[in-house]
Amino acid sequence: MIGRRKLIGVGLGLAGSFSAAPAAMAFAPPTRRLAFDNLHTGETLDVAYFENGAYVGDALAAVNHVLRDYRTGDVHVIEPKLLDLLTTLSASLGATARIGVISGYRSPKTNALLHKESGQVASGSLHMQGQAIDIRISGVDTARLRDAAQRLAIGGVGYYPTSEFVHVDVGRVRRWEGA
Repeated sequence: MIGRRKLIGVGLGLAGSFSAAPAAMAFAPPTRRLAFDNLHTGETLDVAYFENGAYVGDALAAVNHVLRDYRTGDVHVIEPKLLDLLTTLSASLGATARIGVISGYRSPKTNALLHKESGQVASGSLHMQGQAIDIRISGVDTARLRDAAQRLAIGGVGYYPTSEFVHVDVGRVRRWEGA
């Protein structure tokens, strides 16, 4: 269990980097680590993307690569605040499994194709800006994942129970349910 002083210290230390975010983000650890399993490419990544008070450039580049548009191969910068959201979300669930990635970055070409095929894909999706990700976590029910993301009130949360994934983004706070 984390002590009160340590918790306050961590919160104060991170306050500047999350000034516009809700208090839940202030509890991110001083070293932030994520583990991904890209469900389309089979690639995995376990990386400390934030250490010693700064984002780690090589680690962010590795994240950008793993979360690329698997259809086109296009790589785009993933918003670090999205990574911080995932770190906070995983910690809030006590999850230790890799984050299963259904969709990270989407090129405009891919997004247009998916939007044409499905009314569930927004034409101006935040996936195209590296600010959204569709995920599942092994051992965590998607309804529980959705509920935890909604409690954080950091950005958008879409719940797709039939497809068994949750969309999270760092846009405005909103929620919806799809198929």
